[in-house]
Order: sequence, then structure tokens, then C-alpha cells
Amino acid sequence: MAETGSKRIGVVGIVVEDRLHAAAKVQDILTRHGDVIVGRMGIPYDERKVAVIALIVDGTTDEVGSLTGKLGSVPGVLVKSALTAK
Repeated sequence: MAETGSKRIGVVGIVVEDRLHAAAKVQDILTRHGDVIVGRMGIPYDERKVAVIALIVDGTTDEVGSLTGKLGSVPGVLVKSALTAK
């Protein structure tokens, strides 16, 4: 098992179900964790009244865990991530 201090590359998928109330908080969290975000694609899916954001990340498991944990604590936001083994 890799150490928590070793950097990993991965993807984070975010679905914002409550854009009106959650968008500003999500943006603030992404800005504060910008040092681990390599790339970002966001799509407002108006037909389903959600926004979908895909992130490419490069950071330690602690850094990525902090990002996903804070995002997941926002009401109306769903988060899933996948990271490389090392």
C-alpha cells in the first residue's frame, strides 16, 4: 500500500443537484484546493437541472481526501473519486 504522502493522479466526479444554493460553495472549495487540480471541465445540464464537473487531480490521498470530503459535505453535491495506486 502506498504512503499517504505519495502523490497520486486521479479523477473526481461532482454532480451539483442544487445549483442555486451550492454553486458558490463548490467554487470556493475548488479555488482553495486549486494546487491539486490539474484540469477541470464543468457542464451545466439544464435539461436535468444539475451541473456536472470532472476534475483531474494530482496530490496526496490526504489532499484529495480533503477536497472530496469538503465537497461531499455540501448539501446537494455528490462526489466520487478514483486515484492511481501510486
